[in-house]
Amino acid sequence: MSTPLVSIITINYNNAEGLSKTFNSVFEQTFSDWEYLVIDGGSTDASTTLIKNNEARLNYWVSEADDGIFHAMNKGIEKARGQYFLFLNSGDQLNGPDILAQFIDHPKFQGDVIYGDYLFEKGAKKYPDSLYPAYFIKTSLPHQSTLFKHTVFEQLGGYDLNFPMSADRAFYIKAYLSGHFEFVHIPLYLTLFDLTGISNDPLQKQRKNKEDERMLKHSYGDQYEDMVAVIEAEREAARIPKYSVKGILKRLKKRLKDL
Repeated sequence: MSTPLVSIITINYNNAEGLSKTFNSVFEQTFSDWEYLVIDGGSTDASTTLIKNNEARLNYWVSEADDGIFHAMNKGIEKARGQYFLFLNSGDQLNGPDILAQFIDHPKFQGDVIYGDYLFEKGAKKYPDSLYPAYFIKTSLPHQSTLFKHTVFEQLGGYDLNFPMSADRAFYIKAYLSGHFEFVHIPLYLTLFDLTGISNDPLQKQRKNKEDERMLKHSYGDQYEDMVAVIEAEREAARIPKYSVKGILKRLKKRLKDL
């Protein structure tokens, strides 16, 4: 059996409506060198019926209780056979039928962690071409718009279940700080991101903030305070008065970059 280029892994729990949108966006792709795995957490809504109705187009699926999103993602990693893994969870959608082909055919498609941009209901999120160690103190990269080479997980293991809400960010940090993997940005909106997930739930904000701090201290270790200082210096520099010469030049530079 030949090895597919991309393993698309979808995690779902009681989100049949979102899962249907995700399915449709995957099944309509003009790019065809992929396998599709669905890891369902034992849903009690219409999800399993939907999965069974599309079983012929899936390479693997399971519906059973799990210990959360990243435990389910780890289960998908164990079963995936592709050269690259894409985690497209239920509700998230690929941005048009040609987008996966465009992304993979892009001249910059190379490296170990290849990340794109994403759209959401009322806007878009663009990511920088270049990263630096302190970058992950302020934010993360989008797992739903990232293709990970399978060897990254072979070398680092799966997601750390000690961080049930921020294990993806912890994994990016671990991979980046190892110095063993090439991170590449492709300036395409690969996905339409569903912002209704737990990590964006206002009711979970305090819990997530506490976990993020614990995760960042763990991930950076002795470098944590230095990394925080770098980001604070960036923020201070960003407070340049809007209509000063520096402020005008800064906004002009940003506009030129966005063109």
